[in-house]
Amino acid sequence: MRRTWGLYKKEVRSYFVTPLFYVVSTVFLCLCGWFFYSDLNFFTQFGFGMDILNNFFQLLFVDIATKGMTFTVPLLTMRLFAEERKLGTIELLFTYPMRDGEILAGKFLAAATVFVMMLAATLVYPIFLYSVQPFSFGTVIAGYTGLLLLGLVFIAIGLFVSSLTDSQVVAGVFSLFRVGILWLMSWNEAAGADQIMNFVKAFSTFDHFWNFSKGIIDSTDALYYVFVTGFFIVLTLRSLESRRWRGRR
Repeated sequence: MRRTWGLYKKEVRSYFVTPLFYVVSTVFLCLCGWFFYSDLNFFTQFGFGMDILNNFFQLLFVDIATKGMTFTVPLLTMRLFAEERKLGTIELLFTYPMRDGEILAGKFLAAATVFVMMLAATLVYPIFLYSVQPFSFGTVIAGYTGLLLLGLVFIAIGLFVSSLTDSQVVAGVFSLFRVGILWLMSWNEAAGADQIMNFVKAFSTFDHFWNFSKGIIDSTDALYYVFVTGFFIVLTLRSLESRRWRGRR
């Protein structure tokens, strides 16, 4: 734990001394701010007799997940292994008395910490809205729980892709591609038979996020995100271990 903690602190510090964190967080918060304004404006003008706040939060959380996190969170991970491999520092890292799991844990937790900081900054929106019109925080808690679990999935995918290449650009592009595939795989429900689409929807991050956006925390959806996160973490470990038989770092 002491070794993992040391690497974790190093990785967190590295985010704040490079432009990446500031660019990604600025884009993310600007997108979230725009979604908050535009979605709230839509429902206050055209919501009429509907449950305005619950419908507003449902649309807001889906917008943050699909258009905010999908295009920003994977970028937080593209440098974690790819940059070290390109600079040659990964050889030094692997000579430390640390197991691959400890290295992965330090990098994963550092990226997760930075993501949580970005996500926490968006809490100003529901807090501001509550000061204007009090509401139940149940929907907000469920929505942020879903965003957190979804973000961990994106980070795990990004780490895996970053472990396969020495190019940050390639890591970023392919992370976005993999995240997009998982998100969009069930959108065209008319493309196949009901049995096929039901099977496909079981692996779609969008379908499992839908309940969270409506204020429902379903254990099936939560376990799905935990499973996918663990699956890509295991793949990343296998990728790191493969250097032993490939003869390269």
